[in-house]
Amino acid sequence: MSQEDDSSSRSSRGRRSWADLGPRLGSAAVLVAITLATAWLGGYFFAAAVGAVFAGAYREWDTMVTLRPLTPFGVALIGVVFVAAMLFPQWGPPATLGVVLIGGFAALIRGGEGAVWRAGGLVYFGLVIVAALGLRGIDSLGLWACVLLGVTIWLTDTGAFFTGRQIGGEKLAPEISPAKTWSGALGGLVLGTACGFAVWHLATDAPWWIGLLLCLLTSVLGQAGDLTESALKRRFRIKDSGDLIPGHGGLMDRLDSVTFGVLFLYAVGALHLGASAAAAGVFTW
Repeated sequence: MSQEDDSSSRSSRGRRSWADLGPRLGSAAVLVAITLATAWLGGYFFAAAVGAVFAGAYREWDTMVTLRPLTPFGVALIGVVFVAAMLFPQWGPPATLGVVLIGGFAALIRGGEGAVWRAGGLVYFGLVIVAALGLRGIDSLGLWACVLLGVTIWLTDTGAFFTGRQIGGEKLAPEISPAKTWSGALGGLVLGTACGFAVWHLATDAPWWIGLLLCLLTSVLGQAGDLTESALKRRFRIKDSGDLIPGHGGLMDRLDSVTFGVLFLYAVGALHLGASAAAAGVFTW
């Protein structure tokens, strides 16, 4: 191959590597707008949005772990996830967790392919729903907490995407996710932490180092969630959890980094000032 042909080939590969940028940005803009609007409204609006999103994610989970198309029982379990979220505003975590535990028990009793995974997924999604709705709460600090989480996680993803594609280099975890690089991970960590810290600074006058540490750990955990989902997809031999979101794949592919982050922030806030004041527990020190 001539040098000119080699150059043309590299250029072509470069163009292909950015071909999904438009769909990714468009999808991200829509998702951010919906998330911010429902988080601002709070209450049953946010609960319905969270319930719908995680019900959709559980649909992908169910077909992934059972290795077969959706069944009527799978549809019932999807309904359990949505109902669990809608019970939260009135009855709180006990009702949400009670419903998913009943659903998980039913999945185990029914048995079949992936029964344990089905039940485990229900419980995990239930915990994430409790964390997301509990962190939002009913006051303005809850909205700030959602913005802090979203900015830190989404800018981590953005930084990793652009830095990894532009710089490349050593693979982060080639056996789990061949496309991820150390340069992308570090770029995402820097951008996500910095932007999250800017939100922290606007929301509170608490000691700066606490905000920096929280944002840093949230960014790291976001990337850990991404890698965990990649490992699960390899376990079940699928490339994407779905194709609902252009440029991103399925809902699980978009939520993987959010779940670890929201569980972390909710745990910090709840342990600090109690489950009913989780957002205040994040910002008040």
